[in-house]
Amino acid sequence: MISEWLQRISGAVPKGFSRYYVLSLLNERAMTGKEIMEEAARRSNNLWKPSPGLVYPLLGKLLQEGLIEEDDYGRYRITGKGKAVLADVNVIQGIVRKQLDVMMHFSTLSMFIAKDILERITSLGSMLAANIDKMTQQERERYREFLLAQLRKLDESDAKRREQENRGKESIDVE
Repeated sequence: MISEWLQRISGAVPKGFSRYYVLSLLNERAMTGKEIMEEAARRSNNLWKPSPGLVYPLLGKLLQEGLIEEDDYGRYRITGKGKAVLADVNVIQGIVRKQLDVMMHFSTLSMFIAKDILERITSLGSMLAANIDKMTQQERERYREFLLAQLRKLDESDAKRREQENRGKESIDVE
């Protein structure tokens, strides 16, 4: 069962990854489509080489959504709206990273479960971020409040865990 799961995820780029990877690259500097493909290959040591059939339709969609803009020289740059979407994704990644850190302390099986959960959360985050423009201001604010509440819970959980670890270390020192 686990080996099937590992085979399924090992060579795949998670759904929605390309979209946010391109936005994050364009957040660093303006690039052409060709430069985006070359940079992705370079940073992944040629493990991932996005094709023109992936990159150019994606750029077209990002243009339509107003997340990027194209200059007169064929370079794409991220817009303020694109930066806001990227910031939302970074909040989600922070939440997921904290949850994974906690889960990794339990067992190896937790690691596999956590990776599966991460894939699902990434898909959900991608869906939410892709539809953020269709949300009302009230829905966006509720979404933001939810994410912040989850971060607070994680911070509280981390503080309790550290406190328990410190108490455990103190009792060992006393003995």
